[in-house]
Amino acid sequence: MISKNQMLRKQTQYKPNTNPTTKRPKMNITNVSTKEYENIRLHRHAQNKPNSNPNKPNYSDLYRLKAYPTCLKAVCFSLFLYPGYNLTMQILVILGYFKMTYRLLLVSAICVLLSLPAAGQQADSDPEALFSNMEVHGFYEMRSGYRTRKDKYQKDMSIMENRLQLDISSYTDWADFKFRGDLFGDLITEQADFDIREAYLSSSPFDFMDLKVGRQILTWGTGDLVFINDLFCKDWQSFFIGRDTEYLKAPSDAVKAGFFSDLANIDVVYTPQFDSDRFISGERISYWNSGLDSIAGRNAIQHIDKPDRWFRDDEIAVRLYKSIKNYEYALYAYRGYWKSPAGVKGTQAIFPDLNVYGASVRGNIAGGIGNLEFGYYESDDDQSGKNGSVNNSELRFLAGYTQEVGKDFTAGVQYYLEHMTDYSRHKDSSPAGLTRDGDRHLVTLRLTKLLMNQNLRCSLFTYFSPSDKDVYMRPNINYKVSDNLALEAGANIFFGDYPGTFFGQFQNNTNIYTAIRYSF
Repeated sequence: MISKNQMLRKQTQYKPNTNPTTKRPKMNITNVSTKEYENIRLHRHAQNKPNSNPNKPNYSDLYRLKAYPTCLKAVCFSLFLYPGYNLTMQILVILGYFKMTYRLLLVSAICVLLSLPAAGQQADSDPEALFSNMEVHGFYEMRSGYRTRKDKYQKDMSIMENRLQLDISSYTDWADFKFRGDLFGDLITEQADFDIREAYLSSSPFDFMDLKVGRQILTWGTGDLVFINDLFCKDWQSFFIGRDTEYLKAPSDAVKAGFFSDLANIDVVYTPQFDSDRFISGERISYWNSGLDSIAGRNAIQHIDKPDRWFRDDEIAVRLYKSIKNYEYALYAYRGYWKSPAGVKGTQAIFPDLNVYGASVRGNIAGGIGNLEFGYYESDDDQSGKNGSVNNSELRFLAGYTQEVGKDFTAGVQYYLEHMTDYSRHKDSSPAGLTRDGDRHLVTLRLTKLLMNQNLRCSLFTYFSPSDKDVYMRPNINYKVSDNLALEAGANIFFGDYPGTFFGQFQNNTNIYTAIRYSF
């Protein structure tokens, strides 16, 4: 059977990979010059055929704008173009901007359902209600950090930024609206940027259904900073340089629908364009480069071939869950791509096709909370395990337990296992000396103590891998001076016996940081 990635290669006229190299998850890099990379990018743009009808608007220009998600721009465009139409007509206009495929039928049907209650209430709704119900919150933060070890490929500063976040929300009779964005100046990159964290509309068109459309933070699963069935994008770069833990969850441009019944509940998330992790690329953090057989950073920034076509390179995730006697059971399914580079093709890192099937249970056990989670990662582009340039399929397992062991003192422990399938074929297809272990074991420990009327929080989160023989520690102290002002200090500490292991490769990124935040 031809996989989805093989079909896409034919459609985009990719050349087959004639130089496969070692397979090391998320870290397989090959150098390519800036000029060569620009030629590749220009060649892809040349594949787009110009509009043959001069009288027909060229809506493909919408795809070239980078400031906001294309779907959101189309929504705004339709509202300004057709202010007199009801919501149903505006949705039809939006869909007209895109050449719909069968994969969009689910999205369009949900949007039409959303318009039904709005159309019935339109005559009675107050145009000023959206602004009269508006609430604005946010914070201003200064955060700085320095590496404790010399890294010849990176600056001594690990983080140095000022950040202003605005959180704007409002509601009408038929929907809630949310916008949250960060304006920040980064002295590491010496530039300012604006990051839209959330921009969505949520509604309940029926008693049994919730709907959320737009940019949103998505998460599910039972792990504590360990993810199996949570296949929504993460920001590992922010996590390792000392930003607040909330920035580990990166935003997704998606449609989320929730359906509720006495039998079970279902969540469906459709992402029309693949959202990858914000992974380690060498720009801010050095990593193990298997092509150079050494630690690399800005001297070998990773170049990627990322699936990015709307409604073709898409993702869909489903969760079926139900609570029975204080225990929550869940089944998961995902179809899309590896979230971080998991293979190489020629001179670029790639995101092969991925299917995931899993299950979890969480509930009260002996005065604490226990959880079990399982996932099967089916590497659709290498189901036989014979392709050394693409990750093999994997089985992943997680068991955890958290309990309050004293007054305002909690402790949590987890055990995590990655088991590679077809390991013998992996050893045969990988270059000598660069094979991975068949099993990766990981143990985590979280300790949290609240002091001074719970205004002072002291915490330590530790990852330890007995198979890789490496450790990652995250000590943190947060003191709430007042309802508005908070001080924070922490560190990211890496060490290991080998430079090629997951945490061992980041030893030179060991850093300490401080922050002050004023909330309003």
